[in-house]
Amino acid sequence: MSEDVWVLGASMTKITRYPDKDVIDLASEAAMNALGDGGVTIQDMQILAAGCMFQQGGIGQQIQKQIGQTGIPVYNVLNACATGATAVRTVYMSIKAGESDMGIAIGAEQMGKMGLLGAGGLGRQEKHVFEPGGRYGAVLNVDGHLGSGTMPAVFGQAGMEYAYEHDGVGFEQFAKVAEKNHAHSALNPLAQYNKVFTLEEIMEARVISWPNTLPMCCPTGDGGAAVVLVSDSKLKTLSREQQRRAVKISASVLTSDPWTEGAQVQPDVNTLTRNAANQAYELAGIGPDELSLVELHDCFATAELIHYDNLSLCEPGGAGAFIDARGPWRDGTTPVNVSGGLLSKGHPIAMTGAAGVYEIATQLRGEAGDRQIEGANVGLAHVIGLGSACAIHILEKSAA
Repeated sequence: MSEDVWVLGASMTKITRYPDKDVIDLASEAAMNALGDGGVTIQDMQILAAGCMFQQGGIGQQIQKQIGQTGIPVYNVLNACATGATAVRTVYMSIKAGESDMGIAIGAEQMGKMGLLGAGGLGRQEKHVFEPGGRYGAVLNVDGHLGSGTMPAVFGQAGMEYAYEHDGVGFEQFAKVAEKNHAHSALNPLAQYNKVFTLEEIMEARVISWPNTLPMCCPTGDGGAAVVLVSDSKLKTLSREQQRRAVKISASVLTSDPWTEGAQVQPDVNTLTRNAANQAYELAGIGPDELSLVELHDCFATAELIHYDNLSLCEPGGAGAFIDARGPWRDGTTPVNVSGGLLSKGHPIAMTGAAGVYEIATQLRGEAGDRQIEGANVGLAHVIGLGSACAIHILEKSAA
């Protein structure tokens, strides 16, 4: 039987814009701090996995030149918004396979003010040449005519589909998600923004893609996060304090899109999340009602609300009632995105998956400061990258 895997060290930078640093600086800072947090050094690592969406080119080896070149295997990963979580899972699988006792996963991004993201973002620049071209022999860009690949449109549409299919979901329920996350971020010194918005301010703000207004959309930014993982047998050789602070990974799951009819026009952000959640709960041997907190992928307010249902945090079709009852607030039945979420903490794309694991681990250690959820002992980190990839990690507090 394969060994249990534990989070030994974790760190993330503050998310902001760093004009005087590059992505290697941010990744290296996070990595060195994660190693220090775990009480180990780069010489103890037997594998390194790293990811960056926009500055690729062997980022793992570039980080090594800053933190130490020891000849270990380096995996450079790329999986859209799930890149950081995929790096975590890469190290996790190496330890599970018995190839490594300890390793480090890193996700970092420097986005600045990158603007609108998505497959449709460049569509208006195409020339009007009506001849078959490209992989599918298309004669005309269909973005904006048959669906849209821009991120606000994709998740706006997903939210409106959910609202159409279920009672009690409308503009106000989506806006309440943003109200909550901006309030939560006021307690997080690492968040990109700490500004609290009233519900009225959110609903009256400029519409980006209905029903998401500007405060209901995540910002771009810069940052890095890193996680050090260790095998159960190796952990037992470390100090009592290292064992006490270690956090067990009870489930690590990565899914992609199964074929669904609707996804041929608009991405299906639901099915792969539901599949991942079901697998993760089974692996961890728990139900969603046993979670102390959740960090989920709220790139837009509409995304968070539909994922309440996809992760079974509410009754089927009951996401609107869940937010109305303040269930996902930090004092609710299942606190969601107490970090401020992507809406306010920020979303440097490749960093996000590792940052979610960092937040859950910090909470389970009881080291989250003003945003601490008292008595937290089990947490779930979820991320989804269009294309698509969904990663879920369930973490448990150490019994040591």
